[in-house]
Amino acid sequence: MINVNEYFDGAVKSLGYQTAAGRSTVGVINEGEYEFGTSEHEIMHVLEGELKALLPGEQEWQVFGAGQKFEVAANASFKVVATAPTAYLCQYR
Repeated sequence: MINVNEYFDGAVKSLGYQTAAGRSTVGVINEGEYEFGTSEHEIMHVLEGELKALLPGEQEWQVFGAGQKFEVAANASFKVVATAPTAYLCQYR
């Protein structure tokens, strides 16, 4: 089954699905700054575009472009900035 997710008044939308490897979402983040919370470990892959991320415990923003990824532990929060629509794949492990 595919689940439709929408956050921040529609500025972030994703489709969630389950495979043998686990749960994932694929979506698009529109331009803007957002703060997300995690309930489980997340691996965020940038598919197209670019995300600037302030990861838990870090003082400096990091930039992740297409083909790059970052990880966030469970029960944490992180911020991202997108300057243009950005596609992503988020794996929950």
